[in-house]
Amino acid sequence: MPLIKRFLPHLLVVISFIIASLAYFSPVLSGKKMKQGDIVQYSGMARQQTDFRNQTGEEPYWADNAFGGMPTYQLGAQYPHSYVKKIDRLIRFLPRPADYLFLYFIGFYILLLVLKMDYRLAFLGSLAFGFSTYFIIILGVGHNAKAHAIGYMPLVLSGIILTFRKKYIWGFLLLAISMALEIAANHFQMTYYLFLLVLVLGISYLIDAYKKKEIPDYFKSLGVMVLAVLFSLLLNATSLLATKEYTQFSTRGDTGITIQANGKEKKGTGLDFDYITQYSYGRLESFNLFIPRFMGGTSTENLGTDSNVYEELLRLGVSPAQAKSYTEYVPTYWGDQPFVGAPAYIGATILFLFILALFLVKGRLKWWIVGGSILALLLSWGKNLEFFTRFFIDYFPLYNKFRAVSSIQVIVELCVPILGVVGIHKLLSKEVPEDSKIKALKYATGIVGGLTLIFLLFKSTLFSFSGLGDSLLLEQGGPDYLRAIKEDRKAIFTTDTIRSLVLILLIAGGCWLYLKGKLKENLLLIGVGVLITLDLVLVDWNYVNKSNFVSSREFNKPFIANKADEEIFKDKGHFRVFDLTADPFNSGRAAYFHNALGGYHSAKPGRMQDLFEFYLAKNDVEVMNMLNVKYIITQDEDGVKALTNPYTNGNAWFVSEVKQVSSANEEILALKDLDNKKQAVINSKFNNVIPKTKYTSDSLAYIALTAHQPNHLVYESKVKEESFAVFSETYYPGWQAYIDGNPVEHVQVNYMLRGLPIPEGQHKIEFKFEPQVIKTGSSIVLTSSIIFILLIIGGFYYQYKKTGSLLSLPKEDK
Repeated sequence: MPLIKRFLPHLLVVISFIIASLAYFSPVLSGKKMKQGDIVQYSGMARQQTDFRNQTGEEPYWADNAFGGMPTYQLGAQYPHSYVKKIDRLIRFLPRPADYLFLYFIGFYILLLVLKMDYRLAFLGSLAFGFSTYFIIILGVGHNAKAHAIGYMPLVLSGIILTFRKKYIWGFLLLAISMALEIAANHFQMTYYLFLLVLVLGISYLIDAYKKKEIPDYFKSLGVMVLAVLFSLLLNATSLLATKEYTQFSTRGDTGITIQANGKEKKGTGLDFDYITQYSYGRLESFNLFIPRFMGGTSTENLGTDSNVYEELLRLGVSPAQAKSYTEYVPTYWGDQPFVGAPAYIGATILFLFILALFLVKGRLKWWIVGGSILALLLSWGKNLEFFTRFFIDYFPLYNKFRAVSSIQVIVELCVPILGVVGIHKLLSKEVPEDSKIKALKYATGIVGGLTLIFLLFKSTLFSFSGLGDSLLLEQGGPDYLRAIKEDRKAIFTTDTIRSLVLILLIAGGCWLYLKGKLKENLLLIGVGVLITLDLVLVDWNYVNKSNFVSSREFNKPFIANKADEEIFKDKGHFRVFDLTADPFNSGRAAYFHNALGGYHSAKPGRMQDLFEFYLAKNDVEVMNMLNVKYIITQDEDGVKALTNPYTNGNAWFVSEVKQVSSANEEILALKDLDNKKQAVINSKFNNVIPKTKYTSDSLAYIALTAHQPNHLVYESKVKEESFAVFSETYYPGWQAYIDGNPVEHVQVNYMLRGLPIPEGQHKIEFKFEPQVIKTGSSIVLTSSIIFILLIIGGFYYQYKKTGSLLSLPKEDK
């Protein structure tokens, strides 16, 4: 009974999390699914591998339907012995996206319990974390991997803190599993940001250990954590090795060229500074952390007929119906970013508690949370704090591999609720003097409430409400139209500022009544919980709600074939399609129906991206020919149509000359004047494989693709003497060439294609995708899994010998 009594509150909390997750995303209960923009595009990219897997029961590891061919390592590939994924599926058992919301809740709840918070406070804090607006918004747009990684962040911190508390067995176990799950979520940018926070945490604990003369214990804990992280890496060895291999091949790696398409020098091997910082938070914009639409909300807000814009449109002679339709997409955002889907609102209520905690909480917990929050906030400003951002790009390993620096604010959104809940804990604690509590409450109310009041009273003096795109709005509608938009921006600002001020006064008033003995503890917590939940959910609901859901039938068919697609379907050959009806390198639509030259991915194949920038963006037909582009989808006033390219080189062809160059720069520039039907260009590093440069032209030579699967291509050839064939397929490690069943070495030609000498006579040529990285990784995962299980058994045996119970959990430190 004592054990049941101990766990019953936690069981009820977990049930409450399930109910809250399903309630917010209630359409999932009727079988509907959320239509997420990124997932729609991903569906196009992943369709070929999914169909192949369903039809054959095998995993292809290669997709031929996007970017001319790429590995599926970043497209949801399923690896052998992926036991971590099985654990993840057990935790995320609810229908998507309710599963991610539940993950937010349960991970943060465990973290607060590890921090020795009462379960009621842990429950309250979990609601504040889970309903944080940014975390809900990323689910709405389909950033599932990001949400996945964020969900496991609190568990990783839990394992670290337990280990530092000398709970070595439980700390090791929790850290190893949670870090393995964090890595398996496959969003390394979020994991990297978590690492930065852990770095701040580690420094804070080191300083504390030095002051307490506990340096040996600190390094012992560090050793346990290193071992735990090592196992988390080993348990993900396959995906990590595959990702490492693909990263070098992708836009995040180094293709070898040092020039840009415009002729300028290409600096560094990471992403360009402007690309990295394209989405930089404005310094002033950071105030939308506690005033939701401080800078106008989204790039297109729905203002309705009760707006200045509506009245101005009517005055300009627009019909009421058209004016009403336009007011659904008014450009109210006036911040520094090119596009914003919704404000990253943490909550006026929880931010107030965070400020309150600054005056009540002492020690290392406060400093690593504050330090991590400040670091994240400064880095989120990107180009708006250029010297600081450039320092991290230049000196912090891997920082230049990630774009959209504004997303590091997830660390602020993680830290603020932690300290906010600890602040309530201190407010309720009998150990803190009453006068200290009252003083802290006055300071917090004065700072947060006072700042909000200043914004409200002096908004017209402090802010211009002018946005980056206002010059275009001025051209489109004139000065009165722009004035109307600015007035609506000001009205939005006023409404939300008053809203935050009211919430601050309500929560401050509740705390005051509690301190004066006029409000019971439970009533205070219920009130705070209701305020926090309503504060966040009402904002969340404006951007992610039932309208985001569609029927399962519509979800399973994200794209509808048009007339051009139907025409192309009649051709049963093997070729590529270039879709110009949208940005071809930022759309998964063509990949859903065809073998596309383009696609949609945050880490595109690097050499294909180079070809796009140098040639394809200029509609270079010769390069399209060598890439086997047989159809180009275009659109004009007559609608969508498929243009046939009769000059494509086909799947494979023989050349009479192989031109050798000494660098990647020369390779890509040589394509400009290359007669790629007769010539091929090759890097001199392949001289040992292809010593010849001239081959006899044979008019009767024959080579053709006879069978194809994503991971297995079969050709037949017939030549009178040794010839050199170019294959319109992407050169990538893991592809093995065979002639008549015997393995042979092939080379990279024409910057990204495959080339192979073909001996005289008639032959069967095969290319099979047999990635060694999968075999090696799988062996490591299986071995490390066995060792990890043995360590767990040994740990529990040690626990039993020491305490007499296998279920002995870490108790609160006294």
